[in-house]
Amino acid sequence: MRVVVQRVSSAAIHIGGNLKASIGVGMLILLGIEEADTAEDVDWLCARLARLRIFPDENGVMNVDVMNSGGGLLVVSQFTLHASTRKGNRPSYIRAARPETAVPLYEQFVRSLRKESGIDVQTGEFGAMMQVELVNDGPVTILIDSRNRE
Repeated sequence: MRVVVQRVSSAAIHIGGNLKASIGVGMLILLGIEEADTAEDVDWLCARLARLRIFPDENGVMNVDVMNSGGGLLVVSQFTLHASTRKGNRPSYIRAARPETAVPLYEQFVRSLRKESGIDVQTGEFGAMMQVELVNDGPVTILIDSRNRE
């Protein structure tokens, strides 16, 4: 399971020209699920994200997590995070989980992140064509992969 975390001043998701979800200051989380992912990956990653200290403290040092920053959380499913570009010019998505695997893990991820953080997590719509708009703050962009826990 992979995430790209972006600290944002604001972020929003539009589907079919309509606003689906938005946050002010907080974290935009792009979530990629692969076939090998499990509930253990979800729990580990959500605990890590809730406690990730990427918001500034009173001295301007990144030392505050999203829970203590008063920020929001916005999760977007993104199978392209598992793209392989080893051969040719067209990415392969063979490692990305099929919907029958990915949807339950995506839903569990959102529930687990709500529980870990105590924040009402905003979401896109799994499988939808979405337009994601954001103002990256910093910029701060971090990649976390549950396969690289050490």
